[in-house]
Amino acid sequence: MPENRTVGLVQMRMARTREENLQKAMDGVRAAAARGAEIVCLPELFLSPYFCQSEDADLFAWAEAVPGPTTAALEPLAEELGVVVIASLFEKRARGLYHNTAAVLDGDRGYLGKYRKMHIPDDPLFYEKYYFTPGDLGFKTWNTQHGDLGVLVCWDQWYPEAARLTALQGAEILFYPTAIGWHPGEKQEYGDRQRDAWITAQRAHAIANGCYVVAVNRIGFEPTDEKDEGAEQHGRGLEFWGSSFVVAPDGAILEQAPVDEEAIIVLELDMEGIDRQRAGWPFLRDRRTDAYAPLTSRYLDQG
Repeated sequence: MPENRTVGLVQMRMARTREENLQKAMDGVRAAAARGAEIVCLPELFLSPYFCQSEDADLFAWAEAVPGPTTAALEPLAEELGVVVIASLFEKRARGLYHNTAAVLDGDRGYLGKYRKMHIPDDPLFYEKYYFTPGDLGFKTWNTQHGDLGVLVCWDQWYPEAARLTALQGAEILFYPTAIGWHPGEKQEYGDRQRDAWITAQRAHAIANGCYVVAVNRIGFEPTDEKDEGAEQHGRGLEFWGSSFVVAPDGAILEQAPVDEEAIIVLELDMEGIDRQRAGWPFLRDRRTDAYAPLTSRYLDQG
């Protein structure tokens, strides 16, 4: 009988300083573990406000080695609590080479490895291509003391290929550290549809792969310019929509955090649910692996 797993989601409002955010994250991990969490996931780039709203070369100074100072700060905590911690960081790989990277820390085993975000967006106020080189480590699954898990990051959420290739390596739970929200000027007209699309895409990953999906977002308005005192009043920035959630293998949303409040979700997952779902809807069995080679093309031009 598969052992159940208990996940913890730390939905945060980001402070301005690295020190405050690290302490808040560590407090969140400790609080989740106190409620029984075995695997705790933090939001994307949790050490800072979402800096990709502008292109500023000075902000490369925020990057660090992975493993490095933040993993060194979190490792003793993971060991003390006996938990797995998923930490999304701004990685400096070399001079002029940076990644959006998630580190996996596994209790007394310490640092297990990292995943570098593969899909990098470039949209208004999400100028990630300026900062991050696309990942080159491939899609990864880790066998931790609390089960087999895969980690993807934010924009990866929209790509079924990423979820599939991670699940095919044995991931029973897909974790998505996230930083996503509304342009305030679009919220009234498009906001509900945008958020619903985000949720629907990840529910589909759970169903198609017969696994659990965990998405962990930040909350709060963050100005494009920290010195702009009227930014929130006039919508000059991003409003992150929280809504961190856990999805079962059948697509059911098991629990969801508020849109506008910090929250810690702790939820026990019935791992037998994966077996039941995959037996009833055997999508992995019925895949036509002989017919999918064209997926490696950018587009299938006709003529």
